[in-house]
Amino acid sequence: MNFFNASEPLIRKKQEALDVQDLQGLWRLRWRIGQVNLLSLLYTRIDQVFVVWGWITGFIFITAQFLPLSWQLQAVLWSVLTLVGTLVMSVLAWFWVRVEQLCWLVYVWAALMLVGVGITDCGIFLGWGQVLMQLCPMWLGLSAIGYFCTGWGVRSRTFMLAGILHLLGIAVLPYSASWCFATTGIVIAGTLLFLAEVQWDMRPPSATALLTVEQQQFNREQYQRRLAE
Repeated sequence: MNFFNASEPLIRKKQEALDVQDLQGLWRLRWRIGQVNLLSLLYTRIDQVFVVWGWITGFIFITAQFLPLSWQLQAVLWSVLTLVGTLVMSVLAWFWVRVEQLCWLVYVWAALMLVGVGITDCGIFLGWGQVLMQLCPMWLGLSAIGYFCTGWGVRSRTFMLAGILHLLGIAVLPYSASWCFATTGIVIAGTLLFLAEVQWDMRPPSATALLTVEQQQFNREQYQRRLAE
């Protein structure tokens, strides 16, 4: 058996046949005029995590690029915002990762964020010049590690490619000159917001004692429906 699920495309339009763990906390957004649907969006809690981090990272790096705030003030603000984002991520993703038996992924991403914040703050407050010069490649590298771990955990080629994209972002940075923060923000936030809007490939549903027999059967049926679409 192949490690990755080759029967699924890398990305596709989101499907309606969702598993139990995806239906919990699902957001549905619909705009219509009369009987005409103008827009129909749905966001699982994992999608919501992507949206939260997408806006956080975009805000951080675009502010660093364009607003004349002191490094010390930014360090305090972004440290608090990153800690809040890590907490929100943990709360939103916890049921899903427990069902999928991937709790370690939350720990990995939380650890990567805390390590990044710690190194960034030390570079700013302790005047570590070499660290300050490498902030953008460092954050792209940490994100790449997180995506590779996620791709391995859920057996997803999409997340593996996202990790490669971030490594390519590091290679592009020397050519972006004074726009390195904007470039980094576009790569990191753009990837997150894109992943929130599509359905990515992953392994079949995990059988876990957290779900009843009926829920496990429901997930298997939903999986077959997704394959048939």
